[in-house]
Amino acid sequence: MLVFIDESGDPGFKFDKGSSRYFTIALVVFEDRENAIACDRRIELLRWELGWKGEFHFYRNSDNLRRDFLHAVSPYHFFYYGIVIDKERQRHMAKQYSSKWSFYHYVCGLVFESAKDKLLNATVVIDASGNFAFRRELALHLRRVMNTGTIKRISKVKMQRSGSNNLIQLADYVVGIINRSVQHKKNSDVYRKIIYHREIDVRVWPPMSQ
Repeated sequence: MLVFIDESGDPGFKFDKGSSRYFTIALVVFEDRENAIACDRRIELLRWELGWKGEFHFYRNSDNLRRDFLHAVSPYHFFYYGIVIDKERQRHMAKQYSSKWSFYHYVCGLVFESAKDKLLNATVVIDASGNFAFRRELALHLRRVMNTGTIKRISKVKMQRSGSNNLIQLADYVVGIINRSVQHKKNSDVYRKIIYHREIDVRVWPPMSQ
């Protein structure tokens, strides 16, 4: 089992200094390595078909490229989970967590908790860009909270660069779509509909109706 994790927005609460309103984390899960390899090869083939030499990055790519990417991956057997925190409506959380990284750990724990019934001996792959010490601490945190008793939900945590890993780029697309959809931005429903059959659980906190 392979799990790819990515985030959109930032975990900070300094809105006057540019912190995002929403912080989103998504997990993309492949139950077996063969499906992951097949999807990875399809993404690489798409790159060749389009003559695209860059990274597939949701926020940087054009609308047409986004649609091409999503239609290419949608037949493959992965599923995803996500959680979105509306930080503007949860400002009290800034006092509960000593740093933005502890808040990141908290949100990451929530999305893994929602997926835990599906996880067993999973290899988790995290984008290696950013603060290396934080990523390493996150790896330890995930093992600590997810592996209980004799149940080993996470067997290994790896850090790899998104530019060289097509499936981290898939996770980037998934989390970008989720984050965009809660803000009702242009084409967000169109993008999400293409891969909606791969969605297991996406939660927004607090719920939009509250």
